[in-house]
Amino acid sequence: MLDAIEHLTPAQIVMELDKYIIGQKDAKRNVAIALRNRWRRMNADESIRKEIVPNNILMIGATGVGKTEIARRLAKIADAPFTKVEASKFTEVGYVGRDVESMVRDLMEQSVNMVKTRKKEEVKQRAADIILDALIPPIQGRQGVAVTNTSEAGGVPENDYELNERTRERFREKIRNGELEDRKIEIRIQQSAMPGVGVMGPGMDEASMMNIQEMISGMMPKKTKKRKVTIAEARKILLEEEASKLIDMDEVKEEAIFKAENSGVIFIDEIDKVASSSKKGSGPDVSREGVQRDLLPIVEGSSVSTKYGVINTDHILFIAAGAFHVANLIPELQGRFPIRVELTSLTKDDFYQILKFPKNALTKQYEALLAAEQVELSFNDEALDEIASIAYEVNSEVENIGARRLHTVMSRLLNDVLFDVPDKIGANAKILVTREMVQERLSNMVKNRDLSEYIL
Repeated sequence: MLDAIEHLTPAQIVMELDKYIIGQKDAKRNVAIALRNRWRRMNADESIRKEIVPNNILMIGATGVGKTEIARRLAKIADAPFTKVEASKFTEVGYVGRDVESMVRDLMEQSVNMVKTRKKEEVKQRAADIILDALIPPIQGRQGVAVTNTSEAGGVPENDYELNERTRERFREKIRNGELEDRKIEIRIQQSAMPGVGVMGPGMDEASMMNIQEMISGMMPKKTKKRKVTIAEARKILLEEEASKLIDMDEVKEEAIFKAENSGVIFIDEIDKVASSSKKGSGPDVSREGVQRDLLPIVEGSSVSTKYGVINTDHILFIAAGAFHVANLIPELQGRFPIRVELTSLTKDDFYQILKFPKNALTKQYEALLAAEQVELSFNDEALDEIASIAYEVNSEVENIGARRLHTVMSRLLNDVLFDVPDKIGANAKILVTREMVQERLSNMVKNRDLSEYIL
């Protein structure tokens, strides 16, 4: 289940992260080691495997320097369950708000969805066969009357079965290639006899309620009805139906629990928002310290009940992030994040590279948006340099929000173009963004210090 990283060394993991994230070498190295260690633990001697605990990571840095993106990309590389939570959303036990255990339940939901999605791929062919049967019903058996059509081999007459199979094969290929998506077919679908079952009771939590609803729904007799839909719609409907029939949910739960416990990643953002500003606080500081103490057993390793079963958090990797300008975590929680990485603030050159090199660079995103209108958008290097310079200057003058500033700058730069396409700027148009164009649309605002549009 951890095969996704079996052949990726820490250096190769860093190379994968480099495709999307500029700079932050130390942070990438540490998360790469942490990820590889997941696979190493699963392949270590069984006698010590349970004793090897993950080295949780605390990333310290201003907003917009890449903390969240590093954690998110890490989970994708590992093909691991991943959930991001904001620590400020949690409240101390006994107060109204989300409890800290909800992050583990969210992770479990992600894990179940991942396993179900993979297993759905295995039943896709069954859904495609049902669609094919609706289009070209099969003929049972090989007995049949010879027809005038002849086979390609030697001109031997085909019987009705062989002709049917050849026709079905042609349509199977068309379905696979998406050539018949808009064609309508009639299929028989299942519906619950009592679709709106509700359960209420004193002191009943959400997980228990959902389990009871699923149990009652499963006991209700199913009835079918005919419905005429497009092949595209039929594929979705039938995939869900066949998945519910063929996928063993007990097996899914078992695999998902294993995946969450052994490869799950929980990213706790803005953890400094629940840190105390002084060692001996009162009022809000007391409440923040209470949230930290609630987090402590989860990060240390404990058992959490979910609707899919009990999850042990001993080997879940926790990555926390925050600015930590004045606040400090309680010593016990600090000790549970032994790897500390300070992310550096982004320079003008970093902004330039962020605009040009990553696979998901903003420039490439805008190029793709306009390509959908058959308009070719491109940027020369001087334009990218000017955009980077303006973004860096605005961050320095107003508030440093890191790479997120590029979103507001690019939006301001290209809003008129996005509005004029396709009414004033038609298909096959070519737009080159130059330094002069950037200066004309953006520099004036910076010079006049009229930066209100940039404040988020």
